[in-house]
Amino acid sequence: MTDKVQLQRNLFKTNTTRDISFRKKQLKILLSLLKENEKELCKAIYDDFGKSEFETVAAELELIYKDIRKSLSSLSDWSRKRNVSTNLLNFPARSYLQPEPLGVSLVIGAWNYPYQLSFAPAVAAIAAGCTVVLKPSELPARTSAIMAKLVNENFDPGFFHVVEGGVQETTELLQQKFDKIFFTGSTHVGRIVYQAAAKHLTPVTLELGGKSPAFVTRDCNLKMTVKRLIWAKFLNAGQTCIAPDYVMVDNKIRDSFLQQCVKEIEKRAYDLENGNYVRIIDERNFDRLTALIDPDTIYYGGTMDKEYRVIGPTLLHKLSFKDKVMEDEIFGPILPVIGYDDLDAAISKVNQLPRPLSCYVFTNNRLSKQKVMEGITFGGGGVNEAVMHITNPNLPFGGVGQSGTGKYHGEAGFREFSNYKAILSKPTWFELNLKYSPLNSAKLKWVRRFFKF
Repeated sequence: MTDKVQLQRNLFKTNTTRDISFRKKQLKILLSLLKENEKELCKAIYDDFGKSEFETVAAELELIYKDIRKSLSSLSDWSRKRNVSTNLLNFPARSYLQPEPLGVSLVIGAWNYPYQLSFAPAVAAIAAGCTVVLKPSELPARTSAIMAKLVNENFDPGFFHVVEGGVQETTELLQQKFDKIFFTGSTHVGRIVYQAAAKHLTPVTLELGGKSPAFVTRDCNLKMTVKRLIWAKFLNAGQTCIAPDYVMVDNKIRDSFLQQCVKEIEKRAYDLENGNYVRIIDERNFDRLTALIDPDTIYYGGTMDKEYRVIGPTLLHKLSFKDKVMEDEIFGPILPVIGYDDLDAAISKVNQLPRPLSCYVFTNNRLSKQKVMEGITFGGGGVNEAVMHITNPNLPFGGVGQSGTGKYHGEAGFREFSNYKAILSKPTWFELNLKYSPLNSAKLKWVRRFFKF
């Protein structure tokens, strides 16, 4: 791995990537490659875990295209010097911020949205002027292979290169000195990445997960609430980091909510053949998920097919926060529904858990919205909507606390891979004499005055 990283460091030192036109050219190449090979990309991910062409394009590729187009149209603006005000003590002078690329970056992608969660941070790195070593997840082997083929056959390895492999290859990469590491995955592995980066004092962006709650109040639009919640939960068979992990619903409408959920699930007819469902990624995760389903708590669903790694949409009720399914992020097609009588108490209970990646509230009550949105610390979320905030490149995406550190998409991604140099530029035709010896009480009095402005 050392030679691959050194190759990129050598290229970065030539300042080639600092050229805005160079960055735009590379982004255009990537955009063309993805568009020209859409069919092959869709086939690879379908072969890995059954994701349809519609969902691959809508939930992965179009998001990448949007990121690239946003970068191409805004890169010149993001890269320019930004003037800031100068205090009177430094008169006469100008102050400005100058973004520059951090250098050689490592991007470690995730398996659940293998294209989007690999290429989106890579796009941010390229836009910022960094070189990129991309390590996609090995679990969806065919998507990893096609990403490696497209990138490694069309880009200078000193600029952009894909390294395939599993734990061993990732461990070897983490032993190298990078200028930036961007990781998407579990909190457990995130800690390992963070520890490895600390040895080199490498800045890290961690996009992790967590138990993202959804609150449903008694005065919500129940039909629309359920329609949006069910779609968000069972998209990608629940294998979405910002999917609602569980629902807190007002007890006065809990039964109606559950009944409406069943109607909505049956209406959508989730099935691999219908192109709106996928398999669980591997047998280990299948077994992990089935162990979370207590038959006594099943309200609907609970069907399992180990041969095809399919778990049907499942609703659980009669639960408390002490149940096993409420211990960790579910990351699958299982939706626990917990009733509450008092919204403030429900918020307090959620706040006892680690800070979530996302949070949602479905309500037509302004006070309820305010209580949830201001009462819980989370990365991003929505009011009367779920998951869709990720589609807006103007909304920085990321977590907080155990759900992650740092944000990306749009300019936020550019900033993650940039160093903003703070520069004071002063002419030589004038100089206040306050800071020079001899020092006395009169000068100190003037210094105190100047610091007030």
